[in-house]
Amino acid sequence: MKKTLFILFIFLFSVKVNAQKNILSSEAEISVLTIGPGTSLNDAFGHNAFRVRDIVKGIDLVFNYGVYDFEAPNFYLKFAQGKLNYLIGWSYYEDFFNIYISENRTIQEQVLNLSNAEKQALFDYLLNNIKPENQRYLYDFFYDNCATKIRDVAQIAINSNIKYNEPENFEPQTFRELIHSNLNRNSWGCFGIDVALGSVIDRKATAYEHMFLPKYIHQFFALATLKGSNEKLVKESHTLYEKIETKETNNFFLSPLFIFGISGLLIIYITYTDFKKQKRTVWLDVSLFTITGLVGIIILLLWFATDHTGTHHNYNLLWAFTLNVFVIGQLLRNKPSAWFVKYIKLLVILLVLLTLHWTMGVQVFAIGLIPFLIALFVRYVFLIKHYTTNK
Repeated sequence: MKKTLFILFIFLFSVKVNAQKNILSSEAEISVLTIGPGTSLNDAFGHNAFRVRDIVKGIDLVFNYGVYDFEAPNFYLKFAQGKLNYLIGWSYYEDFFNIYISENRTIQEQVLNLSNAEKQALFDYLLNNIKPENQRYLYDFFYDNCATKIRDVAQIAINSNIKYNEPENFEPQTFRELIHSNLNRNSWGCFGIDVALGSVIDRKATAYEHMFLPKYIHQFFALATLKGSNEKLVKESHTLYEKIETKETNNFFLSPLFIFGISGLLIIYITYTDFKKQKRTVWLDVSLFTITGLVGIIILLLWFATDHTGTHHNYNLLWAFTLNVFVIGQLLRNKPSAWFVKYIKLLVILLVLLTLHWTMGVQVFAIGLIPFLIALFVRYVFLIKHYTTNK
């Protein structure tokens, strides 16, 4: 009996001690860390995290919502389908700091102006969120990511007491413009984004929605106030590490604009040669119809077969016309069916519509596509003339 009571006493004592460890002292500070862009596409938009520091309790931890769940079954398939769960992770501040120092990425800190009760509430929320049963969330690049989680968790923890104020002369940008602001438009990463994401990201984002990017978390938190008191949300700001500027080397000869420029010139040259010799290079037409058709199928799958919110209403289908892959047989015949010429005329009309969509701002397309689209237009016009002349 005495042994049982002793074990029970030890258990209750350990529970009490562990609970006390999670009680912050009055010296505790909670801050938001903003990490600058890295060199890879995955890091190009920066990162955010919470830092909880209590010198009395010896606590200095970082919580962030940008951890991949590599143990998830079918990881890459779920990523492609937009069904991938991300995790909240934690690390010691020193380790977190050293990682981004080694990557030469700017680290900024904003200490939040919170009461002791609000700090405790936010810390308790993070500790509860870090539990295995709570740490997963369905990632969405625009609406639920490592940056928006900082914004949303801060609001929840302190009872929606934050008012976000717009900067002076603030001008809303589209989601695509916000993405472009972090990327070289003549890069393969930007090219892939502009092909894969549809017109839904060409609408103006609200000031609140701008905070899907980490740098806007930093900007809007700096101007935010606490409702009722009108005090500033951020009481101190520090730059913990400033990126050492290095000369960036972008090889234009490997860029989309150069590659598609050469491809476009080759298509136009072959078309000119075909026109002069009154013949048709079959392999070129089969290649163009195969490529555009397959890209169209991928775009349709991203639109209808995934949960990605940014891939809907993608007018890249006006050049990557899915049906092209199903009419390749007509290109292999000396005299195609009568309807095929009308079909090619439709492809020309679609390219004209694409130009109108781009000009009117319905959707912005990849600049690397420009020479290819011009060559495609020239080739389609040639095919119409060729088939009309050789009936």
